[in-house]
This record gives sequence, C-alpha cells and structure tokens, in this order.
Amino acid sequence: MNKTLDKILTSGGLGQRAEIFQSDKGNVSVFSSPAIISLEDPLLTINAQRSKTKFCKGNRNVKEEEESSTFHIPNPFPEVLPPTLTQSVSECLVPYMKSSATLVIKVYDENNTSKAVEVPTDVTARDICQLFVLKTHCIDDHSWTLIDHLTQLGIERTIEDHEYVMDVQSGRGMDTDSRLYFRKNYAKYEFFKKPLDFFPDHMVSISTETNDIVDHSELIETFLKSSTCPEIHGHLHVKEQSKKSWKKFYFVLRRSGLYFSTKGTSKEPRHLQFFADFTDSDIYTVLSAKKTHGAPTEFAFCVKATKCSSARDLKLLCADDEQTKTCWITAMRLLKFGMQLYQNFIQPHQKQKASPVRSISENSLVAMDFSGQKTRVIENPSEALSVAVEEGLSWRRKSCHRLSCHGSPSSTQTSVSNLAIHLVQPWFHGKMSRDEAQRLIMQQGPIDGVFLLRDSQSNPKTFVLSLCHMQKIKHFQIVPVEDDGELFYTLDDGHTRFTDLIQLVEFYQLNRGILPCRLKHHCTRISL
Repeated sequence: MNKTLDKILTSGGLGQRAEIFQSDKGNVSVFSSPAIISLEDPLLTINAQRSKTKFCKGNRNVKEEEESSTFHIPNPFPEVLPPTLTQSVSECLVPYMKSSATLVIKVYDENNTSKAVEVPTDVTARDICQLFVLKTHCIDDHSWTLIDHLTQLGIERTIEDHEYVMDVQSGRGMDTDSRLYFRKNYAKYEFFKKPLDFFPDHMVSISTETNDIVDHSELIETFLKSSTCPEIHGHLHVKEQSKKSWKKFYFVLRRSGLYFSTKGTSKEPRHLQFFADFTDSDIYTVLSAKKTHGAPTEFAFCVKATKCSSARDLKLLCADDEQTKTCWITAMRLLKFGMQLYQNFIQPHQKQKASPVRSISENSLVAMDFSGQKTRVIENPSEALSVAVEEGLSWRRKSCHRLSCHGSPSSTQTSVSNLAIHLVQPWFHGKMSRDEAQRLIMQQGPIDGVFLLRDSQSNPKTFVLSLCHMQKIKHFQIVPVEDDGELFYTLDDGHTRFTDLIQLVEFYQLNRGILPCRLKHHCTRISL
C-alpha cells in the first residue's frame, strides 16, 4: 500500500498546497462564562485564498498548474510519536496579521460545555482544532476533529481539515439549530492505512468508464486519480420523499454521481436513475435513525444540499450494517475531495519530519543502570525499555504501599489505592452505561483497538473493558480476585493477574491475550 501511494506522489499527479505555519506564542485571552477566546495572534493562514474548486467528472481538487510540483515521501504512513506541546505551537501557529473580518464561533465538548472563539473568517477546521489542543493541553495525535452537528435535523458530519469554518456555518441556514463539537475521530484517515478493511471485495469493481483492471491493493490510488474510478455498488434502503416508507434499491456510485437501478441489479444506462451528486452537497450520519425516521436499521446516512435546512429535503439512505455504511460514506468523501484528503492526511507527518520532536537536551540523555556496584550505560534499546518498564512498576508498587501504610495492607486498602491510581487515567470513564460506552466509541472511530474502561453497572465491585473490533463493540468484565490477602484484577478467570488496572491496560496494549485485538486508541473526553 505504501509503494502504491509513493507512486502517486512521484508521478506528478499531486501538487502540495500544505499550509505551513511558524511559531509564535500569541495573545489568547480566556474569559469566564460565557467565555470568549480572542484569537489575536495565532491561526491565520498565510496568503489564505478562499477559492472553491468545482466538482465535475474530469476535474479533481488539484489544479493543472499544481500538478507540476511534486515531492517524495519514503513512507507516507510512519508510526510517529505525538508531538510535544512546544512543537505544536512552533508548527501550527503564525504571527497575527490584523484582519478586520472576524467571526465568533462556539465550540462544544463531549459534556456539552462550550467555549466561544473569535477567529478570522478564513480559519480552517484544522486551525480550530490546533487552538483547542493548545488551550486544553491535550496531546495532538492528529485525530482531533471538528464536528458539524445539526440538532434540529438529527445529523452530523466530520468537517474536513481544509474546509473553512465560515463556509460551513453560512451553508446551514438561519433557522438551523447547529453546534460545532471538538472531538476525537480515529477513523478519519484510517482508510489510507487499511483500505481493504473499508472497501470489501463484494462492493467494489472497476468503473465501466475505463477498460483497465485495477487490483484492490491499489484501490485508493484509483480514487485519487482522475483517469480511473472504482464503482461502489450494493443494496441500500432509501426513504421515499414525503412518505414514511423505505424501499430497497441497488445503488451504484460513480465519479459522475450516485445512481439506483430501476430493474434489479442492472447497470445498463437505461435502468440507472440519477439520485445525487456531491458538487454542492455533503454527506452526514443520521442519529437515532429508527426513532426519528423509521429507518430499518440505525446505520443511516444522508446527502444534504449545502443550502438545505429542512428535513424534507434530505436524501436519506440506510445500510444493513456498519461496514456497508462506512464504505459508502468513505467512497463519497474520496470522490468529493479527492487528493485534498490525502494532503490533509500527510501534512502533519510532513511537519514532524521537517522539525524533529527531539530537542538538543533530549539528545544528550542516555539510559543508565545504577543497580550494580558500578554504573553503566545501557546501549541495547530493548534492555533500556525493559529497565524503564520495571522501574515504573516498582514505583507504582511503592506508591500503593504508601497509600495503604496506615496499618497492615489489607485487601480493602489495596483496592482503595488501586482506585486512586486509575481514576485519573484518560481511558477510565467511571459510571458510564453500556449504551453510552458504545455511543462514545462509535463517535470516536469504529476501528480495531478503540477502547475504554468503566465501572460495571451490574456488579459494583467489577469493571468493564469496552473494545471495538470489526466495527462491533464488545464488552469484557474485569473481575477482582483475592489471593493471600492481595487483590488482583483479571480478564481470564485468574490465569493472568494484574495488581491494578493500569498494569492490565499496559499489558493488553502490547499483547492481545484473550481479546480479539490489542488495545490501541483510548476514548477520551476533555473539558473546554
């Protein structure tokens, strides 16, 4: 897959228009509720041009003159560490350039608390996310996203990183009750890493517009090129206009738009009827589809015209499962934005490569072993890592002992000390219901390894690990077991025991064990 996308980058088919920022601390002032962050310094893109490229059959979002500018990335999907807060400032903010055109937007978090922000009119969704990453002191792992949530219509979508926030707001309509949410979305660009997980074989074929044969491993490349385009096809339920009933049709997605067949699964032109295109439309996920629209399943989405503000004007579709729904939405995003999505994906990695995370002081640090009579430098990276892990576990055991040192360390005291440790972890969500856990995981990306820990509602003494695998949420009970007066936690009836929940999570982040996959991305909720 990496070689395939390297071929795109070196073939002259991509012109990079990455917005490069330089460092400045800025004067961002925060006021008490109702709070307004005055954006007096950062986040004004250099020479930002508000040009809108029209979508048509033979035209992608990259212009002809830009295609002559190429660059080479040896590995477009590097496994990189999150940048530090200092690097985020240096790479994502620019000196303020006085602009008379500003607007005030309100951004919400998962707890529905909000913060008002005054920004220039040409600010992008990525700029807003970078601002709140800095203000909330959270780690920037490139998965933070701005969500456009239309409360009145019961729909929401991810605002693409390059989109102008003012354009999104101006297209809502005056009477639309809407909100912007600052939220994690681990699945935003996951299809660039694992395309075959998003596009099953039975839903993909080469477009009839070309006679070439495209291997499925080159699927994303064909989406990004203007000369070829895969066909996405399959059955979808569609709601009839001004009616409550739903009908099932065979749909075909091509570069020219979305069509449905009036005769079974026939793809003949005389049997294909036009349904929608994406020139002036966006793709939204429908919330509570069964309750609100009487949909056959909850896996509903819709095509909404930019200026549409009424539920009657939505083109509602419904899939039979989450994978089918994700496939359609992902394909529509690729057809609408094309190469711009790939630029959005590689831009943070390009910045990290240009400005390494390690500082001069960090480069001078070495791993040392002080356990023997003489100190020595640890040159083997594996040994240095194991020593660091052992020191961390030793420190944790000492902390537990200090917390329960007022007498003999009974199992009750050990339990209290363990609670004191994991309560502050970002992956622990306390008293959260099963439905709330499933909703949060689906919101933050239904990809393998997204997880959270919570208190069990059925048994107060146990905990639950909620984990996403194959776009389905599974729940595993973490049971406490007592042995010789010591309390342990286990997922497999005591075969593998852990002194606390932190140790359990760290183990399953490295080992799959009895789980269907390793723990990879934890769900987090920040407060603005």
